[in-house]
Amino acid sequence: MEFLQTLYQEIINFLGVTQAWEILREGNYETLKTYKGFTAFIHPIIPILIILEFILGLIYKKPQTKVYKVNFLIYVFNRIIGRFIAIAMVTLIIGSLQKYAPFQTSFTWYWFIYGYVVWEFGHFLYHYWGHKVRLFWCLHSTHHAPENMNLSVTHAHFFLEAPYADAIRTTVCILAGVQPEMLLIIMLIDGTYGAFIHIGENLLRDGRLGFLNNIILTPSHHRVHHARNPLYMDTNFCNLLNIWDKAFGTFQNEEKEVKIEYGITREMDSGNFIDVYFGEIIALCKDIYKAPGIKNKILYIVMPPGWSHSGEHKTAKIVREAYLNNK
Repeated sequence: MEFLQTLYQEIINFLGVTQAWEILREGNYETLKTYKGFTAFIHPIIPILIILEFILGLIYKKPQTKVYKVNFLIYVFNRIIGRFIAIAMVTLIIGSLQKYAPFQTSFTWYWFIYGYVVWEFGHFLYHYWGHKVRLFWCLHSTHHAPENMNLSVTHAHFFLEAPYADAIRTTVCILAGVQPEMLLIIMLIDGTYGAFIHIGENLLRDGRLGFLNNIILTPSHHRVHHARNPLYMDTNFCNLLNIWDKAFGTFQNEEKEVKIEYGITREMDSGNFIDVYFGEIIALCKDIYKAPGIKNKILYIVMPPGWSHSGEHKTAKIVREAYLNNK
């Protein structure tokens, strides 16, 4: 009986409906004017869409059960070992670094736009380094392992990736003077939209979102980011505003003639939790062990995935440039 109660509570926590239900039950709609009340009705959106997406997959006979199974295991595993690490990291950075900011923003619409642009830059840095530094790729690769795209992929993360990501993004924002209260709202919006852009074809066949495809980063752009096609590799690192991808030359639209192939280039079993979660760490350890000399061992840690001490590099940059040169 205790197990069933625990299971029920975990399901409720996943759906994020507890606070919303309390507000509806008590009829205290004034709470909606507060941050807590507002977020109470934002948090359930993605979990409910995940369930709807899964049901539509069954109806369309495209269930993607392997992806859902492994991502569910990752979600449970991360709930056990990494529940509060990212929150503690954000709190620590705000408390330690805010005093070093050269100025402080105020809570106005124009400073909010400034804060979001700064946050997006921090997100770009974390995400770019997650693809360009082998050690950080070990943390990020779990998110790219699924060979189908659906909303459950938003839960596919190595437990140390969130603290790494928030350390970069929060540091950039706090040192740039973004007010902590404003930062929390930006994180809520960005987290919700960041989950939404993983929506799969079962729920949203065309992820371009019409004219918005020319203005913001859409699910189509993020599907490109998750592709292993040479044309698409290591592109679209932003989350909502694609200005930094365009500024640094990493922006790529989805091409109709190039069908997206999801997953990573390493041969792996995407239905195996150990291979999805720890596979890149194991591969890195093997490369370090075999590498001659301390210098090469260190280079395997800091150089991009695909770098080799033998000079036979197969990094995403080299593979993509070769593809573009042969078009």
